[in-house]
Amino acid sequence: MHMTRYVVRQLASFIPVLFVIITLTFFLVRLAPGGPFSSEKALSAEALAQINAHYNLDAPLWRQYVDYLAGLARGDLGPSMKQPSRSVSEWIAYKFPASLELGLYGLLFALCVGLPAGILAAWRPNTWTDQLPMALAMAGICIPNFVLGPLLVYVFSLRLQWLPVAQWDGFAHKILPAVTLGAVYAAYIARLSRAALLDVLSQDFIRTARAKGLSEPRVVLRHALRGGLQPVVSFLGPAAAGIITGSFVVENIFRVPGLGTEFVKAAMNRDYTMILGTVLFFAVLIMLFNLAVDVVQAWLDPRLRHG
Repeated sequence: MHMTRYVVRQLASFIPVLFVIITLTFFLVRLAPGGPFSSEKALSAEALAQINAHYNLDAPLWRQYVDYLAGLARGDLGPSMKQPSRSVSEWIAYKFPASLELGLYGLLFALCVGLPAGILAAWRPNTWTDQLPMALAMAGICIPNFVLGPLLVYVFSLRLQWLPVAQWDGFAHKILPAVTLGAVYAAYIARLSRAALLDVLSQDFIRTARAKGLSEPRVVLRHALRGGLQPVVSFLGPAAAGIITGSFVVENIFRVPGLGTEFVKAAMNRDYTMILGTVLFFAVLIMLFNLAVDVVQAWLDPRLRHG
């Protein structure tokens, strides 16, 4: 019952936050120099006036804002101004699956690499099994993905010719983008899980478990891991949101036909409705990820659940 009320309160708090995001984005994109049709040199003044009237761009700014909010209340994100073959909602539905797939692969890589590295480092601290993973984690944090991506392409595609350079056709095409996207998050997860496990392993109930004669793997994996995962779970909300919504650079490097590429194209073309629609979509996605993390944390920690 407590959890249900908490979830309902969080969902209700989304409304004013989304209103602020929509308002700021709406006015900022319109205050930027240029417009969606300002670079169309071949259009006559009459044709440009007709296009502006069709997209309501000839109305006062406050009227455009009110009309956009009215359409949004009906669930209508409007038409794409530069790609009128589909509406903004249809473009999001068409492009987001590739971004979601890339994000899930990146998150899976981050968890499968970061968690074992952190557990191994905490299991034998101050040894090579601790120092080597932490050194690699520090390198992963320091190298940005726009440097790591071309570097991986050069080594594994151009030199060794093990993996394809770009595109999004088969599983082999998805390995390098996923590694590029998930590397920095794997590094953070490794360091967080190491620090949390070291803290849990120094507590009294762990000493009691060891005194009972339990093996070290059982102590770590059975007793310490659940408490040590809580900081990682807290990090997974922003990490998952960052992976899925922050893949713009990776998508452009590897020519992934995702929503990030579409957002960059919309920003370059001043496609107002596409920019607003993608910003709103990503904002809702981030909020839902954070809410899911709060629920998982409450499940892991009974004190949060009952509080």
